[in-house]
Amino acid sequence: MHITYVLGTRPEIIKLASLIQASVREGLPFSIIHTNQHYAERMDRVFFNDLELPEPNHHLGIGSLSHGEQIGRMLTGIERVLLAQRPSVVVVQGDTNSALAGGLAANKLGIPLAHVEAGLRSYDRSMPEEINRVLIDHLSDHLFCPTANQANYLVGEGIRGGHIHITGNTIVDAALDYAETAQRRSDILDRLGLTQGKYSLLTCHRPSNTDDPAHFATLMDAVADIAEASGFPLVFPIHPRLGEHQRQAAANHHQITLTDPVGYLDMLALLQNAALILTDSGGVQEEACILQRKCLILRRNMERPEALENGGCVLPASLSASDLRSAALALLERPVVWNNPFGDGFAYRRILDTLTATADTHL
Repeated sequence: MHITYVLGTRPEIIKLASLIQASVREGLPFSIIHTNQHYAERMDRVFFNDLELPEPNHHLGIGSLSHGEQIGRMLTGIERVLLAQRPSVVVVQGDTNSALAGGLAANKLGIPLAHVEAGLRSYDRSMPEEINRVLIDHLSDHLFCPTANQANYLVGEGIRGGHIHITGNTIVDAALDYAETAQRRSDILDRLGLTQGKYSLLTCHRPSNTDDPAHFATLMDAVADIAEASGFPLVFPIHPRLGEHQRQAAANHHQITLTDPVGYLDMLALLQNAALILTDSGGVQEEACILQRKCLILRRNMERPEALENGGCVLPASLSASDLRSAALALLERPVVWNNPFGDGFAYRRILDTLTATADTHL
C-alpha cells in the first residue's frame, strides 16, 4: 500500500502530522504532495520543523491566487504526480482548496480517496469552505468523522455504508503529543512580556471578518474593548493574508499586541496559558477544548457544535461590540467542567488501520 498525502496549509500540516509520523515509524510507503497554498515561511516550513515531519516529495508552488485559478493549477499538478506514482489511496484533510483539488484529482483517476475530518457542516453556503467540504465528502471512498454528529450529517445527505468511520479528530493527536513539549521549549511568553493566565489570544483570518475593512476595524474596536474591560492585554499573531490596512486597524489599539505568525510550539504555548481565546478558526476552537481554555468564537455560525457543550466555548448572539463584550466577560466569570468531545489522541491509529485493512480491496 502506498499512501499519498495532499496538503497545502497550516491546519492540514497539523492535522495530518500524526498520520505522517506513524507512516514513518511503521515503514508504510507514502509520499507528500504540498500545493504550497500557504506559501509564507512562518505558516509552513516552521510547522514541518516543529512537528518533525519529512520534507514533501513534491512542491507545486501554487501560492495565493483566485479560487478558480488556484484549484485549476493544483488539479493539474496533483494529477501529474498521481499519474506517475499511482498510489493505493489519496488522503486529504479538511475543507481547503488543496483538499478539494486532491479529491478531484484522485476521483477522476479512479484512485480511492480518504477524507480526514469528514462530515463537518456549518450549513452556510456563503463560506467557500462549506462548499469544499460537501464536495470532498461526496467524492470520498473513506470518510473519517471526528464525532457521531458528522456521521449523522453524512447519512442525512445520503452517504451510507461501511466507509463512514468515527475516529476522533487528529488535531487531538497533535495537541496532546506536543502540549508538554511546547510548555518546556517555547519562550514566547517571555519574548512578548506576557504573564501566564493574564492575557487573551486573538486569531482572525476568515474572509467574512477580514475582507471588508470597515467590518474588520469595527471588530478590532470590539476586541480592544474586551481587553480593556477584562484587564487582559490581547496578543494577535496576524495571518499573512491580512494586509497593511488590517494591520493598522489592529495597531490603532494599545490593548492589542501584534506579532508575526508563530510556529506550532509557540502557538500551543500561547493557547495553553491564555485566560481567554478569541477566534474565528475552527481548529483553534478545537484546541481550546482540548487544552481546557475558554474561547469566544468570532463568527455567526460554526461547524463544530460539540465545542459548545460544556460552556467553555461560546458563540455570541451577534458580532456587535455589545454582544461580544457581554459574552466575553460572562465567559471569563463562568465555571467550566471541561471535557474533550473530539477524541482520545489515537485518531491516526483508527484511520491507518482502516486504510491498511481495505487496501487490498482497491488493488
